[in-house]
Amino acid sequence: MIPRVHKMGTRTIGLIRYLYGLGTHEEHTDPHLVAAWDSLVPDPGRNPKATYADLQRLLDQPVEALPKSRRPTEHVWHLSVRAAPEDPILTDEQWGNIARRMVAATGLAPEGDTAACRWAAVRHADDHIHIIATTVREDGRRPRRHNEAKRSQAEARLIEADYGLRRLNTGDGTAAQRPTSVERHKADRHQRERTPREELRESVRRAAAGAQSEEEFFGRLTHAGLLVKQRVAPSGDLLGYTVALPDDRNKHGEPVFYSGSKLASDLSLPRIRERWTPPAEPSSDEVVSPEQPALPPVTGPAYARRRATTATWQALLLIEHGDDGTAAAQIAAAGEVLDALADTSAAHTQRELRDAAFAFERASRSHVRAVRGHDHALRQAAHDLAHSGPALGRGEDGATTAMLIDTAFFLVTAAANWHAKKHHAQQAEAAHQAAQHLGAAYEIAAAQPMSVLHQRGRSLPLQRRQAAVLRQALPEIAEQVLAEPGWPALAATLADTQAAGHNPDRLLVEATRHRELDSATSVSDVLVWRLRRLAHLPADPAASLPRRAATTQPVPKATSNASRRR
Repeated sequence: MIPRVHKMGTRTIGLIRYLYGLGTHEEHTDPHLVAAWDSLVPDPGRNPKATYADLQRLLDQPVEALPKSRRPTEHVWHLSVRAAPEDPILTDEQWGNIARRMVAATGLAPEGDTAACRWAAVRHADDHIHIIATTVREDGRRPRRHNEAKRSQAEARLIEADYGLRRLNTGDGTAAQRPTSVERHKADRHQRERTPREELRESVRRAAAGAQSEEEFFGRLTHAGLLVKQRVAPSGDLLGYTVALPDDRNKHGEPVFYSGSKLASDLSLPRIRERWTPPAEPSSDEVVSPEQPALPPVTGPAYARRRATTATWQALLLIEHGDDGTAAAQIAAAGEVLDALADTSAAHTQRELRDAAFAFERASRSHVRAVRGHDHALRQAAHDLAHSGPALGRGEDGATTAMLIDTAFFLVTAAANWHAKKHHAQQAEAAHQAAQHLGAAYEIAAAQPMSVLHQRGRSLPLQRRQAAVLRQALPEIAEQVLAEPGWPALAATLADTQAAGHNPDRLLVEATRHRELDSATSVSDVLVWRLRRLAHLPADPAASLPRRAATTQPVPKATSNASRRR
């Protein structure tokens, strides 16, 4: 159940006419009262003798009783309460009781207060009601409405429990602004899957993903086909921007522009500029990943995905072991990586990846202030992904996509756990939803390379040799891994590491040292990608392996005390 406190109004009759009228798109059906401050209040929807003016005069009487100098200009209070789509249709009596609880919770009409504000609840659809009230009490005083939005949310959670409705998570004020009912109806009328506000928010987030300057950001917006206006001060300084879809027009045929801050709080120009903070030096207690040395410069989608995989792994460790500000920065930057990955991936994975990025958008913001600069590696990874071009769904491009998705799944899961510990319920739920979409995308992306590895690892002699390696390196989980369907693929990868001159025992220990595997659906799949990354093997198993090294190259050791402690 979603309560929404609307902007205060100045004309009671105007809101009454809207509530009892046909609606902007004739969507209102059978408007009528379900409750009011007085059971004898005339209902213009069901009583043919009652008029809108009658209801307006009664609601406004306490306001009109005040001297003109004391009458508030904005005195019309408006709250809508909407049930979830899957909730059962409530009766008028139930909606009436909900309305009474809401006006009591918000301070307009506390239970038992005979001098409270006057109000009325109108129902013109199955799934919601509107409550109109005037904010002058019968005794001439003003109601106590402090934190009314938060109190209405708290009451909604109680109502959900009492009526057996879908239980929603309480917001914390950091969510992006929801589309209005007018915007939703307009989208339905034009057969849009999402409202223009939502489409613009997604497009602006993609443009900001990894952008390193205003020129790059605005260039991407234009390249995406958006209409862009920049707000410039008399001094010539850029203050902000607005964007519009070319085909989204108002009744006058003009484009409908939205400012960045109206799309989401972190999409205002000042907040986007914060992302361009120079990289921070790691502190003495900050986690430093003992991963591979720097890869060659980005030359294509596969290299960009390998770089992003390494940055994602490092970010995962920082979320789990860093301070709150650093973790918040990593989570915010992770959203940029998901946006860039979705924008450059092949068609067969793009839908799930876009849904993952869309869901994770809610998890990228909280009241914990992100310490920028520590997120430079992830933002650079997003930049590389965006500039490397679209990836093919096969070969090294497709396999490195699966490798990155596998690591991103663990990062998003770590973000969900971090938010849950902070009691950020909406963010935690959003991260879990993103993880589900990433899991689906992984199944698609990994199908071909894992199938090749599985075929190569079906040799029983090979499996026996590599099973001995696994039992020696990871005795605590060896039997579990050996029983998994993905074990042949891992056996083939272990053989590949040996062929490349690596010590598979050491690589297995390194692959499991810094991160638990309890959240993995398939431990063998996870180990396949970690081993191929650590050993610098081609992600695509059909590619030629590196030549055998003259000597076995040890895995680099951690340089920080924090890493050695783990």
